[in-house]
Amino acid sequence: MSAPGTAPAYKIGIVKQVLSGDTIIIRKAPIGGPPPEKVIALSGVTAPKLARQRTANNDNETKDEPYAWEAREFLRKKLVGKEVIFTSEKPPNSATREYGYVWAGKDPTKDENITEALLAEGLAKVREGGRNIPQLKRLVEIEDVAKSQGKGIWGTDLQEHIRDVKGVIENPKAFVNKFNGQPIKAIVEYVRDGSTVRLCLLPDFYQITLMLSGIRCPAVKQDGESEPYAEEARFFVESRLLQKDIEVILESVNNNNFVGTILHPQGNIAEALLRQGFAKCVDWSLAVMKSGASTLRAAERAAKDAKLRIWTNYVSNAPIIAAKDKEFSATVLEVVNGDALVVKMSNGTTKKIFLASIRPPREKNSPDEEGKQSPRPKGFKPLYDIPWMFEARESLRKKLVGKKVNVTVDYIQPAKDNFPEKICCTVVASGTNVAEALVSKGYATVVRYRNDNDQRSSHYDKLLEAELKAQKAGIGVHAKKDIPTHRVQDTSGDAAKSKKFFPFLKRAQKTEATVEFVASGSRMRLYIPKESVVITFLLAGINCPRGARPAIGGGGMQDAEPFGEEALQFTKEKCLQHDVVVTIEEMDKAGNFIGWLWVDNENLSVSLVEHGLASMHHTAETSEFARVIKNAEENAIKKRLGIWKDYVEAEKETEREKNAPVQDRVVKYEKVIVTEVTPEGHFYAQSVDLGTKLEALMEKIHQEFKANAPLPGSYVPRRGNVCAARFSLDDQWYRAKVEKVAEDKTAHIFYIDYGNREVVSSTLLAALPAGTESDPPYASEYTLCCVKFPADPDDRLEAVRALSMDTLNKKLLLNVETRGSPPAVTLVDSTTNLDLGKNLIKEGLVLMESVRDHRLAGLVSEYRAAQEHAKSSRLNLWRHGDITEDDAVEFGARR
Repeated sequence: MSAPGTAPAYKIGIVKQVLSGDTIIIRKAPIGGPPPEKVIALSGVTAPKLARQRTANNDNETKDEPYAWEAREFLRKKLVGKEVIFTSEKPPNSATREYGYVWAGKDPTKDENITEALLAEGLAKVREGGRNIPQLKRLVEIEDVAKSQGKGIWGTDLQEHIRDVKGVIENPKAFVNKFNGQPIKAIVEYVRDGSTVRLCLLPDFYQITLMLSGIRCPAVKQDGESEPYAEEARFFVESRLLQKDIEVILESVNNNNFVGTILHPQGNIAEALLRQGFAKCVDWSLAVMKSGASTLRAAERAAKDAKLRIWTNYVSNAPIIAAKDKEFSATVLEVVNGDALVVKMSNGTTKKIFLASIRPPREKNSPDEEGKQSPRPKGFKPLYDIPWMFEARESLRKKLVGKKVNVTVDYIQPAKDNFPEKICCTVVASGTNVAEALVSKGYATVVRYRNDNDQRSSHYDKLLEAELKAQKAGIGVHAKKDIPTHRVQDTSGDAAKSKKFFPFLKRAQKTEATVEFVASGSRMRLYIPKESVVITFLLAGINCPRGARPAIGGGGMQDAEPFGEEALQFTKEKCLQHDVVVTIEEMDKAGNFIGWLWVDNENLSVSLVEHGLASMHHTAETSEFARVIKNAEENAIKKRLGIWKDYVEAEKETEREKNAPVQDRVVKYEKVIVTEVTPEGHFYAQSVDLGTKLEALMEKIHQEFKANAPLPGSYVPRRGNVCAARFSLDDQWYRAKVEKVAEDKTAHIFYIDYGNREVVSSTLLAALPAGTESDPPYASEYTLCCVKFPADPDDRLEAVRALSMDTLNKKLLLNVETRGSPPAVTLVDSTTNLDLGKNLIKEGLVLMESVRDHRLAGLVSEYRAAQEHAKSSRLNLWRHGDITEDDAVEFGARR
């Protein structure tokens, strides 16, 4: 035990194996070979002992103690292959075993203590004499609870929890025939070498030795030197299969050892061993396999061609590639860094290919005094931050994207060390070898091979010649000075940074940009060279279905909306890595820029609508492209393209609504200006008639402070105070109400005359001049009558954005429909006589909320008809159908 008061020394490792309910083997992460490991016995407890079989050195044979198997399995399922944190101490009388505590995770203050978990389940007990040790008090308490509940070893059915282990099978061949090639559940208990393992067959607990069908790995010698790569092959299998749940197909018997194939969800371990050069095919064993022999042969061939491990000195000719795959023509869709292309084949499929025998510019990250690589700075972007990477990419992008090229496959580099297979090729565009041109400009270097490696570019000598010229000229990566730097600012996800660029990007009218990434049919990332900035850009005027995307909050992927993937592919092929022209019109609260995009003089918003891959958004109605987008949508509907495939015209009114009596409704419009829209969909509005009075109030405040400027920090704000406040970048003073005062001397304030909210330094607050503090607020909070904003954050953000665009800083007509807190109102655009709430419902951006007020029956009827239109047209919230169907009583919802 550690000395009292000393902090335990925590270590991190990976659980390799569970030997019993209280003993595990922990290893380090591998670095260049099998890692060191240690046996850890859990301090302070003992678990029931597993059965011991008779061996050459030990004639004693024992059975399981009750719950020994359950204790072992409890730890195995919880820990094997997982990273844990642990402590360890080696008593003076112990040769190898160490004692300690283990936590299932990386934080001992939060993660599960394995010792306590075992005791709580009744699968272990505090060791003899432990009740008198103060440090074990907590363990004793947990054990007492398990005892009182009769859990595990403290129960009464102990004899039912003893395995009947079968270590000998009298007739192995009959045993194989009995299963007739059917998979048998098993656990890998021991790995003798890469191709020989010990299994426990379930559920009858047969213990067998299995040789993997079709292969043999280098032998591990217990006494003497093992064959080359034997230990690595064994670790390869251990790290993937040891004490894992698998299935096995028994196929034959050899010297009382069974021969079979192990089935695992991540693939065939025999094939993996061959492909990694840890094994070779065995003819007699391949013959007994039920299936998959050709796959193993192919895996071995790949290892031989790659000269992996045991094939290091293998001599072979260049790999044979089928003629139909050797040469082909394709269109370049994307340039990946400086040495890879994504191309579209003649059959419409896409393929990623690599330029053979070259390496793109590398990061020059010099090690520190201790030889460690310094970490990359925050926001590091290889394309812009690695010298010459951007130039290499641009050289290929401008020459190749959208163009047809001729491809010759030189070799195929097999998957290795978690890197996927690479198809390495010579690419020729307009008679020029692309790799050679890249190397000649100093935008790439040539890979050096061993003399006996014939997997290289078919124009390797030309590449070396081009590199030598570039070196002599001192250009590109060979240059000693004038190294290019790209100080690119990325506004993605940073609203504050976006606000800085928005004014002059909007003022620029037409801006040249490059599409760096396409996230969906209408969402992409643009690089604007003139401003050296990367922005997130949304196409204006359309509502486009989204493709598959990560689910909010993590936990997998969200399914694509209908035609979302088609829209994504359409936009990718049209503009990914193309030079485009954009017009910025708006910016949403998340810092995304909204506008129009042209590629080769084609308006992408119009093109998507024209092909039935998007619908017209209500914001397009006031744009200069309203007519052309509307015509494109009508044509797509007529042709039933894309999202309009199953479109059916909806009736405008139900019979019930036609015959519904119209109640008297008081309409008394007031002219207002909306000054703020909240994230919940509420809004603040000022009466236009109060404008003169408000100006006089503001002028009085400004004149007072002009004559008697307040000292910064002289005013100490309190929650609920009405005071004067100054925007951080504005010299004007306004009346505000303090909502919250933070510890960092900032104040959350509400401008009561405009409805805006702000967080400012408390030094920007002051007491109001006499006579200005008593006036009531000039901005009032309202909500739209019969309108319910969606619960989903993305959908609500879209609806709030639409409401903001329709209302902010515009003169509108407001009618109070119901009194409340806040009052529910209708808003009408005086220029178009358009009911803005009804229009949001009609566009499918919000839901209609019924009110039980006879006076509003007519309004409710109109809004319901608008919602039916949105439903039948599958607009926005209704794009997947009727979202209210699950509210039926049979689903447990209350009407």
